[in-house]
Amino acid sequence: MAIPRAAKTQRRTRIQEEKEEQILEAALDVFSSHGFRGATIDEIAEAAGMSKPNLLYYFRTKEAMHRALIERVLDTWLDPLREFDAEGNPESEIRSYIRRKLEMARDFPRESRLFANEVLRGAPLIEDELKGPLKQLVDEKAEVIRTWAKAGKIAKCDPYHLIFSIWSTTQHYADFDVQVRAVLGQEKAGEGRFEDAARYLEQLFLGGLGIEK
Repeated sequence: MAIPRAAKTQRRTRIQEEKEEQILEAALDVFSSHGFRGATIDEIAEAAGMSKPNLLYYFRTKEAMHRALIERVLDTWLDPLREFDAEGNPESEIRSYIRRKLEMARDFPRESRLFANEVLRGAPLIEDELKGPLKQLVDEKAEVIRTWAKAGKIAKCDPYHLIFSIWSTTQHYADFDVQVRAVLGQEKAGEGRFEDAARYLEQLFLGGLGIEK
């Protein structure tokens, strides 16, 4: 975990914690817009409304801010998959997972773009997490899907590619939001686009798995 510099030197006060959150919020804006390489500490300091030396008191480097954000995002991103319940009904579990992922695309678009940019540059900060905790979690949920298929509750499928497909289709609405809204046009590009997407993706995945709606 990336620990702010202030946390290493003394017990943090409420004001220091608020400053760290202020910095990370600004950094999220800058990183999600410009990527890691395109972002500068000066831009983040300006977005945070503080001087560069003041910012560096809390986070020594651009890398420290980026790592703190990536680790937070990765943990948040895994929450919907953790809630995938082996004891649940396949239809309701898959439907809920699709909707939770779309809600994240709607509510956390900057975080989604931050994560996508990190993966596109080779995931240097989170490669161990991807090969470790993430793989372990996906292996576990893939076995749930296999169990449902063996029991005849859903059609046989490759569980990994099913999960990948849900990731890619739902996160598209965050990572390519500008394109989505441009193509849909003004009448269809409001908040209702997420409900429209949810209904379509439910039809696509549930239908493909042989689950009656």
